[in-house]
Amino acid sequence: MKFELKTENDFYSKLFSNIFRTFLSLAIIIIFCDIAHKLRIISRHYQIEYNCKLLSIEKSTSTFKKLSNISNLKSKQRIWEFCKEIVK
Repeated sequence: MKFELKTENDFYSKLFSNIFRTFLSLAIIIIFCDIAHKLRIISRHYQIEYNCKLLSIEKSTSTFKKLSNISNLKSKQRIWEFCKEIVK
């Protein structure tokens, strides 16, 4: 006759493993979202800088439109003032 005793250690280790895996997944998702947000900010900054430099060389309406969309400035005078500060 065999006598086996089951313990609860396996249950708690699986539970801890699942909780740890869930928190690790959430942490990785949060880190990737933060990196994506920072890359968006850096990209926007370089787009503004590039278009301001382009505007100082070539004064085209398409460049004004691009800068207007990126910077949320509507008047050409404000875009000029904004670009003068950026290009310095």
